[in-house]
This record gives sequence, structure tokens and C-alpha cells, in this order.
Amino acid sequence: MNHQAIDALVKSFLIDTATGEANPRVQQVVVRLVGDLFKAIEDLDLQPSEIWKGLEYLAEAGASHELGLLAPGIGLERFIDIRADEAEAKLGLTGGTPRTIEGPLYVAGAPSSIGFARLDDGSESEQAEVLFMQGTVYDVNGAPLPNATVEVWHANLLGNYSFFDKSQPDFHLRRTIVTDANGRYQFRSIVPMGYGCPPDGTTQRLLTLLGRHGRRPAHIHFFVSAAGHRKLTTQINIDGDEYLWDDFAFASREGLVPAVSRISDPAELDRRQLTKPFASIDFDFRLYGDNVAAPAAEVERVRASA
Repeated sequence: MNHQAIDALVKSFLIDTATGEANPRVQQVVVRLVGDLFKAIEDLDLQPSEIWKGLEYLAEAGASHELGLLAPGIGLERFIDIRADEAEAKLGLTGGTPRTIEGPLYVAGAPSSIGFARLDDGSESEQAEVLFMQGTVYDVNGAPLPNATVEVWHANLLGNYSFFDKSQPDFHLRRTIVTDANGRYQFRSIVPMGYGCPPDGTTQRLLTLLGRHGRRPAHIHFFVSAAGHRKLTTQINIDGDEYLWDDFAFASREGLVPAVSRISDPAELDRRQLTKPFASIDFDFRLYGDNVAAPAAEVERVRASA
């Protein structure tokens, strides 16, 4: 069957059979996607067993809550970011902190504080490297933004996130920091570890069939927002990680790999009440102002809430 005949067939299935008022956008999207699917089946000569195995795979991925992991793994989430970057660039929005993927592990409602927060509860202090990260939230013209909101979350030394890992306390390694009068934020935590997809999960199963690994470098997630500005979704990667530029989720970007300083000065350790050297990261965020012509920066999707 040629593509023209497939388009006519899809129209007969999805448009001509309508007996009520259709949602034009839903109809447009479904007709396009089903048409493209049918053409792929025809062009690739997919057999019935292959088609049903594909449907079974998607059902299993949904039941195991891995679709949010599969999306970055096949590059879908990165592709969404690329389109958003292009749309902003066309409007002259340049010079801001690069965006990158949110991932599936944000939890709303983390405790809030002004200027400073401690993310970890000390349970991994013996094995972990203490981290202090600090910086300023600016607009793209370099003006500090007081009362900006910096939401931060990351994994523990096992690569697990609180809420999803029930062995961790609520909001462990998650906080919301409101910048001070100078637009500054700072937090104390631990240097996170990289991690991989669940080895027996649906995402890793597909990656293996594609000849790909499912590893992520150590990283820290952020939502940064301020009144009158576009919300930023981003993350920084920990320099030196083996998978720094080989992230299965395609989230590594230039400008998001800040230098990590190791501080061992006795006076500085004493000031911070520490007995061993710690890591320090300086990182500033730069936000674009609101622009009604730009696509929405706030993505509507289902997120966890503790």
C-alpha cells in the first residue's frame, strides 16, 4: 500500500466515522501519528507479532512507570528542549543559562528557606564528600533577582531519589531556596553519584537491544523561577564523571559543567565546622524575561507531590 492510500485509509478510520464534534487539535495529532505509524509498518514490513510485542512493551513500560525514563532515553525530552531553544533564539532570547531535561524524579512541595538550605540529613556523611554550592540568580542583563525561587534535587550515593526510594526521609536531598536581597542562594549537601536505569527495567531492555548503555553522570537538578521571568529547567553535571559527555539521557550541555574546587584550608574547614576537605561549586543562573510570543516555559505534566 502506498502512502497516499494509507492517508486515505486513516481518514476513513478516524475522520469519516466521526458522529460528534471532534476536538480539532486532537484529531489533527492522532491522524498524523496513526498515519505515520501505518506508513512505518508498511515501509518496514513489520509483522503482526512484532507489532503486538511493541504494544506489549509500551503497556509494560507504562505499568512499571518507566515511560518518564524512556522519553529521555530515546532522545524525546532532549528534542523538546532543542525545539524550545530554537523558538527562543528566533525571538532574540540569548545569553541565558542553558536548559536541559527535567527527568521523571521531581517532587513538589520541598521545604523552603531564604538564602541557604541544607539538603542532606547526614546519614551518608562518612562515605560522602560534603558539597557547598552557591551563586546568584540574574536576569540576562546582569541584574540580581531577589526573591527568585531555586528548587534543587539530586540522588544519594546509591543513585536513588527520596520519595521514590522509601528508605530515605521525606524531601531528603530536595529543597526550595528563595534568593536573598542580593539574589544569592547557597546550599550544603553531598556530592551525588551517577547511576543507571534499572537493569531489569523496560528502558534498559530497549537500550540493550539498541547497543546502548543506560548510565547518567552525577548531576543536580534545578527549577529556577522569578516574577516576570521565564522558568528555567536545568541541571549541572559533576565535572570528572566517567559519563560526563556520554549521558544516556542526552542532558549534558556546554555551560552546565561548572568547575569543582576542593577546599582543604584549615581555617575554612573550622569556619564551616568540618573535619575533612569539601567540594565547592560556584554557579550563577541567568533567566530570560517573560515573552508572550515564546512557547510556555512551564511544562504541564504529571509530577509527584509528597
